[in-house]
Amino acid sequence: MKYFQPELETMSAADKRALQSERLVKTVAYVYERQKPYREKMDAIKLRPSDIKGIEDIWKLPYTVKADLRAAYPFGMMAADRKDLVRLHASSATTGKLTVSGYTGHDIDVWADCAARSLVMAGADENSIVHVCYGYGLFTGGLGMHYGAERLGAIAVPASAGNTQRQLQLLADFGADIICCTPSYAIYLIEEIEKAGLKPGRDIKLKGGCFGAEAWTEEMRADIERRLGIRACDIYGLSEISGPGVANDCEYKRGMHFQDDHYFPEIIDPDTLEPLPVGERGELVITTLDRTGMPLIRYRTRDIAALDDSPCPCGRTTIRMKRITGRSDDMLIIRGVNVFPSQIESVLLKHPDVRPHYHINVDRVNNLDTLEIVVELSPEAFSDTVADVEAIRAKLAADMASGISVTAKITLVSPGTIERSEGKAKRITDRRVLK
Repeated sequence: MKYFQPELETMSAADKRALQSERLVKTVAYVYERQKPYREKMDAIKLRPSDIKGIEDIWKLPYTVKADLRAAYPFGMMAADRKDLVRLHASSATTGKLTVSGYTGHDIDVWADCAARSLVMAGADENSIVHVCYGYGLFTGGLGMHYGAERLGAIAVPASAGNTQRQLQLLADFGADIICCTPSYAIYLIEEIEKAGLKPGRDIKLKGGCFGAEAWTEEMRADIERRLGIRACDIYGLSEISGPGVANDCEYKRGMHFQDDHYFPEIIDPDTLEPLPVGERGELVITTLDRTGMPLIRYRTRDIAALDDSPCPCGRTTIRMKRITGRSDDMLIIRGVNVFPSQIESVLLKHPDVRPHYHINVDRVNNLDTLEIVVELSPEAFSDTVADVEAIRAKLAADMASGISVTAKITLVSPGTIERSEGKAKRITDRRVLK
């Protein structure tokens, strides 16, 4: 079994807990001294750094939310001195200010190590060519996987996002064996590969990939693997914590290995904020254990997931995170029923007559919530008769009602109708917020 850092990825439970405890105690003392927002939060509940004896005390610490980061914009959450910061990233925002994240050289090194671990899980080694078509810039995706490839000793191709025809040319000419991008963009690339008459294995040499930055389903993974002939691994990260590499699938695909020597995960009930036991699904909370530029304590990610501490056949002892099914802040409530876009996608991907390009429209008509799902027909189904297409629509509507417990209007459109995204796919228009 190939590892990047076996001494850390296969630690015993006792050694892991000792390391986590040592790092948490140091981090709490560090943030209390150097981050005013944390000092104020801890003082408000009469919590002293000396009260934290080990990782078992993490529940005593206050939560951090994105509003805290925006309130401290731009540098109020930085713990390191300005001279020690080497990088600033920021997450995109549709409202309010950006959330800025500062990195020291140490933080970049840790991030590169974790991204390299992820690439190895996807099948990369020092002889690989890694095609990175995440965006470069303030978004962490491109630079994160780029540094991970270089840390591994592989060749990084900084293709960035966009210019799909050039992407195809680079993939064919350079012979990359690993690709990093969003799963929705992977589907788009596959369509363009097929249109160009290129053959995976002959013209496209990919054997694995790290796909993340948006929620996706096992059905979409299977579709990508079947059509590209690769190992498609789920990767997780967020700019506030460290970007991609916080967690990643191994070849057994039994959940993403959380790099818990650097990032400690918890699952909480998003309503009561009480910690949940391993195995139960709730909101993911992360504490950085040895970050120096901008440590975060119990950061509420809003991502909905569950943890799994059962042994993995790969031999890694890092705790695993089951697939993220949505976000606590983008969950749709339709006529009192909780609906996640990933549930809708899961139903769609079980139908061979439609493609995984869809858009969700939510509205309110006569004080009643309405749900419309616009989805593209496959080229083969588009050529069918009107009666056949109506049968597809009726079957999809019935399966959707069963799968999400809400009746939805299904609108079938021709292939290529729905706008493609070179980054995160924009899936939802909720018109209720405008009324």
